Amino acid sequence: MDILTILQDNLISFLMGVIVLLLLWKNKMKESNTTRLPPGPPPVPILGNILQVDLKQPYKSYLEFSKKYGSVFTVWLGPKPVVVLSGYQTLKESLVNQGEEFSGRAGYPILIEVTKGFGILASNGASWRALRRFSLMTLKNFGMGRRTIEERVQEEAGFLVQAFSEYEGSAFNPNLLLCNAVSNVICSVVFGKRFEYNDPKFEFLQRGIECYFSFLSSSKGMLYNMFPKLVQRMPGQHHEMFEHLNKMRDYFRAEAEEYKKTMDPNSPQNYIEAFLVRMLELEGKPGHEFHFDNLVSSIWSLFSAGTETTSSTLRHGLLLMMKYPNVQERIQREIDEVVGAMRSPSSNDRLNMPYTNAVIHEIQRSMDIAPTSVPHKVMKDTEFKNYFIPEGTMVIPLLSSALSDPELWKTPDEFDPENFLNENGSFKKNDGFLAFGLGKRVCVGEGLARVELFLFFTSLLQRFTFTATQPPEEIEISPTCCSFGRLPRVYECHMTLRQHA
Repeated sequence: MDILTILQDNLISFLMGVIVLLLLWKNKMKESNTTRLPPGPPPVPILGNILQVDLKQPYKSYLEFSKKYGSVFTVWLGPKPVVVLSGYQTLKESLVNQGEEFSGRAGYPILIEVTKGFGILASNGASWRALRRFSLMTLKNFGMGRRTIEERVQEEAGFLVQAFSEYEGSAFNPNLLLCNAVSNVICSVVFGKRFEYNDPKFEFLQRGIECYFSFLSSSKGMLYNMFPKLVQRMPGQHHEMFEHLNKMRDYFRAEAEEYKKTMDPNSPQNYIEAFLVRMLELEGKPGHEFHFDNLVSSIWSLFSAGTETTSSTLRHGLLLMMKYPNVQERIQREIDEVVGAMRSPSSNDRLNMPYTNAVIHEIQRSMDIAPTSVPHKVMKDTEFKNYFIPEGTMVIPLLSSALSDPELWKTPDEFDPENFLNENGSFKKNDGFLAFGLGKRVCVGEGLARVELFLFFTSLLQRFTFTATQPPEEIEISPTCCSFGRLPRVYECHMTLRQHA
């Protein structure tokens, strides 16, 4: 058999394969219950709308699609349909008014691989409800919204201020220090203790979170969620990342086993011990959700969600203070008037600091850290706005559409604290502020994050003035975009100790 014949045979086989795939796709489309899905850009076989979506900043593609197809539309990410919800009213109607139907968590492959399908972030139905109720109650019992958690954050703010002061007179990147401080607050809740910033165990935990979000934020991470088996076969650092996260799971379990031996069941001192007490209470009863798999994955959920978002918001906030020194000066005047120089800021001060409160909210709004939230799914066949969404369909709440809506904000495309101030200079709430999500899946750590943002931010500006390594007019403040969301730019800064401090 000559070369030409072999090539012809291979070409015929390839074309036949393509034809078979096209027929399978067409047949699947006919058989699947997708004929009443919301409209959207026409997909191509196998790839869906991938070629029409910017993989580095998919939310921008979705915002453009919403202008053409409306507030509810469908995109195909690979062979699977995804329904996108855009605009505050649509988000409210779905996530609040039909909250039960839209309360599912989509089991996208990266999340399932990391959590094994367990824990508060990845679970659904009765398991999720039990874990969420327990976590909210436990965080409250250990002080979320009360004095004890505030004292933990104030203590950590003191360590953070001390760590910053060591860099006076030199340029430095504040990212790691901010991550350390925020993560240590989670450690105080989960383990009942904080770590020194150079503790090898603490560095091990921090490295895992960094690796996870680095992969999740990459184009390869987005491809993994669409074609996991294909990307698993590809070389890359994601193999090391998954190995590291498995070691983190082993560490969490080993810590829990030690606490189980030494804890006082009548007086749990942290999240792990409270979970173990519930496990003992339900021991022997079938079907409950309190077991080691859910404990380990819930710990991971608290660490990953609680560290990256809050520390990134603080990092972006400092960058904005350097870009707008007049804003920084006005905050410092408010701190001086309300808090002074001798005591640490407290949560109660927020009521008397409307401008600072507005700035923190505007940092979150303008940053838009998670424009597409964490994907949901519908828990059953759902009718919504005269469309039919089949059970299990992934749903993306486009939070960015509310955070940048010109009908809800004075200046949606700029950093402007006036978005949260009324004509009297008092703080003004806005329904479009969905930085923590909306509905039944709203961030479980919202209360803790609000305390951290206010106390860390004011503690730093009480003691230091921040300046950039270049003139303010040359500072680029637009966050970098990635498949996961938006992250603050990497930068170095200078800080000087304020004269009264």
